[in-house]
Amino acid sequence: MNPSASWRCRKSPRRIPSARRDSRPRLSGPGEARQPPHALQWHLLLYYITDRKQFPGAEPARRAALLEKIAAAARGGVDFIQLREKDLSGRALEALACAAVRAVRENSPATGHNSATRLLINSRTDVAIACAADGVHLTSTDVNPADVRSVWACGAGAPSASLGQVPAREKAAPVIAVSCHSAQEVTRAASAGADFVVFAPVFEKRDAPDVRPAGLATLRDICRQPIPVLALGGVTLENASHCLDAGAAGIAAIRLFQENDTADVVRRVRG
Repeated sequence: MNPSASWRCRKSPRRIPSARRDSRPRLSGPGEARQPPHALQWHLLLYYITDRKQFPGAEPARRAALLEKIAAAARGGVDFIQLREKDLSGRALEALACAAVRAVRENSPATGHNSATRLLINSRTDVAIACAADGVHLTSTDVNPADVRSVWACGAGAPSASLGQVPAREKAAPVIAVSCHSAQEVTRAASAGADFVVFAPVFEKRDAPDVRPAGLATLRDICRQPIPVLALGGVTLENASHCLDAGAAGIAAIRLFQENDTADVVRRVRG
């Protein structure tokens, strides 16, 4: 259970526009028609999921390598970065998240809180708020997105002075993504007000050969739902276009971004 789930307030959650760039995705702003609700208007969404354990060396070297990759992803034009270091303690995750926020803000083409690249924290709304991240990535069994928005609207927490030098977080609504593995989970995420979902696995994953991939036909059906869907699982430079042809709003990956030059991946996928 997300530790922030117990926080509540009576303020109504609100949405704000994201950074505006001609070819970049953005959230619908106040007063704009949303078709469907909570949907992103996109050109092509690229979503880097971190895994510092894939880098060689001891923990300090892995952390440094990860922060370098996060900075490169921001410079290269990745839209979202999910800090997914689930094995870390709350304190260690907060320290890494604060450093990751700085790396994104200092290296993204846009400046300030509404940077072109957005950093989401895996499951931990409390850490996301404390480090002034842009939102959270939830599993399908995590706290409800509506609860996250209520917590965020309270302004609960503040950038951590002890870990910080992170700029004060503007009063901004969070971006909320949800991991899904079935059509039913996608439907629930859309109804709960998620901004987009990450659907997996589309293709066979080399580290999980026993997990049956959903395939492109299932992805095509999933993408008919009223929410942007990002394809995850075995996505490569060779098959990414098939996901987009199936209706995906973009692609999500770990190795595709971590094992290659990020700017080159962005350039080749966006074509």
